[in-house]
Amino acid sequence: MKKVIATTNAPAAIGPYSQGIDLGSIVFCSGQIPVNPATGEIPEGIKAQTAQAIANVKALLAEAGLTIENVVKTTVFLADMSLFGDMNEVYAGEFSQPFPARSAVAVRELPKQVLVEIEVIAAR
Repeated sequence: MKKVIATTNAPAAIGPYSQGIDLGSIVFCSGQIPVNPATGEIPEGIKAQTAQAIANVKALLAEAGLTIENVVKTTVFLADMSLFGDMNEVYAGEFSQPFPARSAVAVRELPKQVLVEIEVIAAR
């Protein structure tokens, strides 16, 4: 059975979707943009935005009783591929080996004009 993951420690869903879905052995987290859930503010720059997006992912995982170590797949959406190096620097500091599988793509535009959005799949 699907169980909805919802927490006020990550930005609320702003449409007809769930922050996350828990299937028991697998958890799917919707893409997280770098909005501070307490203030609604978006930090400046790709490094700070990557850190905030990952903090939001961690909050969703915690709500499901998981940690970043449970992540098996990530998808990183970037406003511009020139941001990849700085995003990757922050990302590498948050994940450890064995690293999750990952896709990183540049997109035309992201919600609220942010520079990065990160979604994850985690396993128990």
